[in-house]
Amino acid sequence: MDKKGYQFPKDPMGAAIYDFHKNGKAAKLRVFSSQFDEDEIPVEELFRDFERMPYLEKVALELAQGSILDVGAGAGCHSIALGQMGKKATAMDISPLSVQVMRERGVDAVQGDFWDPAFPGKYDTILMLMNGSGIIGRIDNMGRFFERVRGLLKPGGSLLMDSSDLRYLYEEEDGSFAIDLAGDYYGELDYQMQYKSVKGESFDWLYVDFQTLSYYAEQYGFNVELVAEGEHYDYLAKIW
Repeated sequence: MDKKGYQFPKDPMGAAIYDFHKNGKAAKLRVFSSQFDEDEIPVEELFRDFERMPYLEKVALELAQGSILDVGAGAGCHSIALGQMGKKATAMDISPLSVQVMRERGVDAVQGDFWDPAFPGKYDTILMLMNGSGIIGRIDNMGRFFERVRGLLKPGGSLLMDSSDLRYLYEEEDGSFAIDLAGDYYGELDYQMQYKSVKGESFDWLYVDFQTLSYYAEQYGFNVELVAEGEHYDYLAKIW
């Protein structure tokens, strides 16, 4: 509990965002995985402005139109940029601290779970950025994911989502890929975050290559387009 009485139970991301918002600095937001070495998320990057955003995020914000739902909005940087572009977005995050910070920053923010069918509203554009496919968790969740997207989109609406193909991590010197095709999909990871003494629950996170994403999108009745590619196996997809 901090000196103002706020508690951070199992919400390391929200705690880090809150700290940076209040103090202009934050400690390390540590990231653990059973597949990789410990990493960290630079908290200040969650507050970046449009000019500091990666190319794919800029393209997504420029394409977003109508009523916009910004899923997993964090500190609200994308919604703020959209507002500066004259567009109206609703920012959704599961973290109450993140939502509090966004509201203090002037963002129309709501606390909610993407997977909750009771979450209200229909939108022209759904934005899922900063490896937006991560929320899917596992390939087995694709059907459930696309049904949820269908429930949130207005007729004619679209999802703009970025992801990365992690195949490069398994590339051999001869150009072949050492991927176990009989095992789990290579983009399925598990993560756990820690901020100071606050440690969150472990969660699944999905990086998906465009070909696999397209296959499942089409299986569930969606069209899909490769809008743009980044510099390091990442891409932006439009799904409608």
